[in-house]
Amino acid sequence: MRVDLFDFDLPDERIALRPAVPRDTARLLVVNPAQTLQDKIVQDLPSFLSPGDALVFNDTKVIPAQLSGLRWREGLGQAQVDVTLHMRIAQDSWKAFARPARRLAVGDRIQFDTLHATVAERGEAGEVTLVFDVSGPALDQALHAVGHIPLPPYIASKRGEDAQDSADYQTIYAREEGAVAAPTAGLHFTPDLFAQLDLAGVERHFVTLHVGAGTFLPVKAEETQDHLMHAESGYVPAATAEALNAVKARGGRIVAVGTTSLRLLESAALPDGSLREWSGSTDIFITPGYRFRTADMLMTNFHLPRSTLFMLVSAFSGLEVMQAAYAHAIASDYRFYSYGDASLLYRSEP
Repeated sequence: MRVDLFDFDLPDERIALRPAVPRDTARLLVVNPAQTLQDKIVQDLPSFLSPGDALVFNDTKVIPAQLSGLRWREGLGQAQVDVTLHMRIAQDSWKAFARPARRLAVGDRIQFDTLHATVAERGEAGEVTLVFDVSGPALDQALHAVGHIPLPPYIASKRGEDAQDSADYQTIYAREEGAVAAPTAGLHFTPDLFAQLDLAGVERHFVTLHVGAGTFLPVKAEETQDHLMHAESGYVPAATAEALNAVKARGGRIVAVGTTSLRLLESAALPDGSLREWSGSTDIFITPGYRFRTADMLMTNFHLPRSTLFMLVSAFSGLEVMQAAYAHAIASDYRFYSYGDASLLYRSEP
């Protein structure tokens, strides 16, 4: 499909620079292809669910993956470089995006304060492979000492990171370290909202997909089939798979909280839609025409024009439906992107 089909005009002032306080007071646009749009708030979510439905959350935890350092090369001296880690490939190695990448060559040494790394490989679009001098938990500890929370570029270009972001840019249920971007639909949940969902008889289950910096990369191709997705690593526990299969068997609905949860469920699903324990990397790219096998509903934030995430929601609820929903959201002053408002999408019937 043509990428320009997923373009739209978004006023700059619609980009949220801070989240709603409390988190669950953010607005919620309910998009059911069979009904008119409904303007609600996140606290209204339980009223759209039924006893026996299940929410699926991504429990990945954002790490301080933004690093600034000095490149050292014999004969050339030092140069400033910034890197954003995006996928761990070994106990001592990460794939990362470097800026400016032209300053790096295989064999270069980079000093990030007290942490040192060697450039082991150069890829396309500024990607490099870094091998650090420490490994495992020692590397994790070093990253927490010298790294920074990697705010999305559309926020970082407008203001600097501060102490509040360490709390704001993390879900309350984050547990498994490894993400360099938050699963932002989950940022809206609070202990009070969890309590209301419990009273409504709605189950909660967890999967892990370590969101990579590739989620922010623009789609530069003119046709969707020419876009290359970056892989992200994830895990669906056996207990979660069994519980969700039971939900489906008794007629309950699966509600994916965030596109990351949905992408992981679809990666783990068997042809009949059932789930099993699964781990590995996924580069699944979902565009209109895709037939979903798992989730019946999707809660997600509002996404960038021409982005793979807007393509995904258009596949889920229909391109024309989502074009109309986004036009309504812009006209009604909804807040967009990571710290913005949310939508609750019903899956369109094929």
